[in-house]
Amino acid sequence: MASSIASSLLRRTARLPISSAIFVRRPPALLYCSTVSSSPSPLLTRKFLISSRTIRKLPALFSLRFASTKVDADENLDKVLQSEIECAQETEENGREIDAPKDFPFEIIDNSGDQTIILKREFAGENIQATVYMNFDGEEMSKDDDDASEVDQDSAVSPNISLLVTIDKGEGPVLEIGCNINSSDLEIESMTMKSSHDSDGQGAYQGPDFSELDESLQKAFHKYLKLRGFDSSLRDFLHEYMMHKDEREYLTWLENVKEFVGKLQT
Repeated sequence: MASSIASSLLRRTARLPISSAIFVRRPPALLYCSTVSSSPSPLLTRKFLISSRTIRKLPALFSLRFASTKVDADENLDKVLQSEIECAQETEENGREIDAPKDFPFEIIDNSGDQTIILKREFAGENIQATVYMNFDGEEMSKDDDDASEVDQDSAVSPNISLLVTIDKGEGPVLEIGCNINSSDLEIESMTMKSSHDSDGQGAYQGPDFSELDESLQKAFHKYLKLRGFDSSLRDFLHEYMMHKDEREYLTWLENVKEFVGKLQT
């Protein structure tokens, strides 16, 4: 689920004594006839007035052209959005509702507009909650690998299912476990004990990398999670459910953007 660099340069400039008279604004010199006269030539005066009127009209002409270009661009975007919405609607209609397995032990909380879902259950006096999301930034296969099979290609681009599991016993600290579910196993990445009064847990000791723990301890933690309903068997259902959710959220997003663009046109 889901980086920036900056640099700076200091430039020094030598100060030179410059006469302030250079910055005194002078009125534009008027051209006179070859004969000495105290007033400008009528012909030059008429040209000056015509030029002034033309300059005044330029901003108005520019505004009209800009407004016309803006309307054309907005209308084009509206048409493209409508076409994409129709395609997304066909995809959603062809899809079916994803039903949880009969033995699925969790309540699913799926709020429209969220990119995650919540799994909740009570187990032996524990309040268990898991935030589920999909990581679409999977590793891409090398373009030079022409011998790769279709099965390998599918597995390479398949998004990962990630869970952040929170186990709360009502009083005292909270155990937070971060893990991924692949096709064959549930991988635990992190385990943190947090104070119930410190939801961010920024100062909490994060513990060692899970892979550095003793192998027997790792197996015991996997059994601990499996007993509470978390193992690799969740992957197929969660993967299908999250893909369906992504299609629904994409359609809603398109409709919201189209409505916003339509309001700009009025």
